Amino acid sequence: MPPTGTTIRIRVRMSARPTDEQHRVSSQLELLFDLTFVVAVASATAQFAHAVAGGHGLTGLVPFLQVFFAIWWAWMNFTWFASSYDTDDVPYRLLTMVQMAGVLVLAAGVPAAARQSDYGVVTLGYLIMRMALVAQWLRAGLEDPASRRTALRYAAGISLVQVGWILRFVLQETGVLHTSFGLPSFICLVVLELAVPRWAERVRRTNWHPHHIAERYGLFTIILLGESVLAASRGVAGALETGKISGPFVVIAVSGLVLLFALWWLYFLVEAGEGLSDRRHRSFLWGYGHYGIFAALAALGAGLEVAVEQSGHEVQAPSLALGYAVAVPVGVFLTLLWAVNALVVAEPITHPVAVLACVAVIVSLPLATPWIGVAAVVAAIAAVCVLLVTVTIATGAVRRPRANATPSV
Repeated sequence: MPPTGTTIRIRVRMSARPTDEQHRVSSQLELLFDLTFVVAVASATAQFAHAVAGGHGLTGLVPFLQVFFAIWWAWMNFTWFASSYDTDDVPYRLLTMVQMAGVLVLAAGVPAAARQSDYGVVTLGYLIMRMALVAQWLRAGLEDPASRRTALRYAAGISLVQVGWILRFVLQETGVLHTSFGLPSFICLVVLELAVPRWAERVRRTNWHPHHIAERYGLFTIILLGESVLAASRGVAGALETGKISGPFVVIAVSGLVLLFALWWLYFLVEAGEGLSDRRHRSFLWGYGHYGIFAALAALGAGLEVAVEQSGHEVQAPSLALGYAVAVPVGVFLTLLWAVNALVVAEPITHPVAVLACVAVIVSLPLATPWIGVAAVVAAIAAVCVLLVTVTIATGAVRRPRANATPSV
C-alpha cells in the first residue's frame, strides 16, 4: 500500500468489501467505465431509429434487443463485481480498461450487426469484455479464500458460456447452423448467462453493497435518458435540414423533453438501496428486471428521434408505427418500473391501478394517430406520464403524515 494521502495503489490484496460500508459511492473509474457504454448505447439506438424510420421497426427490434443484451449484461456483471471487489489498484484498473476497450469494439460492430446481421465485431468486443472479467474473478478466487469457490464458479461459468457464443458464431458463419436456429440458440445462451450468477452464488453470496448498486443503476438510467435526449436532438437536426419549423415539430420536441423529465421523476421516486438491503434475496429479479427498463428507455430514444424527424420531412414508416414506437417503450418502462420496485419496497409508492390505467391509455393513444397526428399522440403520452407523477406525489404526501404520525397514548 502507498503512504496515506496518495491515490496510487500498486497492488492491494483483493477481498470482499463490507456490505455496510459507509458513504459508498461510484468511483471515478466506474464513471469512466460508464462513458464507454454511452457510445455503445448510442450506436444501438441510432441503428434502431433507422429501422423504425424505414418502416422496419419490428424487423429491427430483435437485432436491437440482442445487441442491447450484450451491452447491458457486460455493464451489469462489472457493476456487481465492482461492488464486491473494487480494490482500485493498478491490476484492477488495467483489467477494467480492457473491458472498456471491448465495449468500444462492440459499439463499432453494431451497424454491421443491425444492417447485415454480421455479429463478428460484436462477438469480438464481447469476448474481450468477458475474458477481462474472467481474469478479475480468477484474481478474486486466488486472493480471497473465503469466497474462492464462488469466484471460481463465476470464472468457469462465464468462460464456458463464452465458448458457446464463439461456437454459435462460427457455426453460423460456416452455414452449419441454419439461420432459423439463430434466435433460439441466442435465447438458450442468454438463459445460460443469466443462470451463471445464480449457480455461482449457491455456495456463498458475494458482498455487494445495496446503496452502491442502487446508485449505479440510477446512473445508468440517467445515461439512457441522456441517450434519448441525444437521439431526439438528432431528429431535430434532421428536421431542421428542411429549413422549416412547423407546429408539430415544436410540439413533439417539447413533449418529448417533458416525457423524459416525467420518466426520470418516476424512476427516482423510490430509493432502492434500503429495499435491497432488507431484501437481498430478491436482488436477482430486481437486477434482471432492469434489462426491460433500460431497453425501453433506449428504444424510446429511437422512437422520439424518428417522431421529431418526421415532423420536418417524410419517413417511410406509417404514422401508426411512429405512435407505437413511443407508446410501447413508455408502457414497458412504467410496468416494469412498478414491478421491480414492488420487489424491494414494502409499499410501492405508485399504486398499481394508477400504473395499469396509465399504461392502458398510453398504448391505446397511437390508434388515434391517423386522425390527430404523431405530435398530438406524443403530447398526450407525455401528459399521461406527468399526470401519473402528480398523482403519485399527491398520494404520497397524503400517506406520509399518517406513516410518520406519533401514536396516541
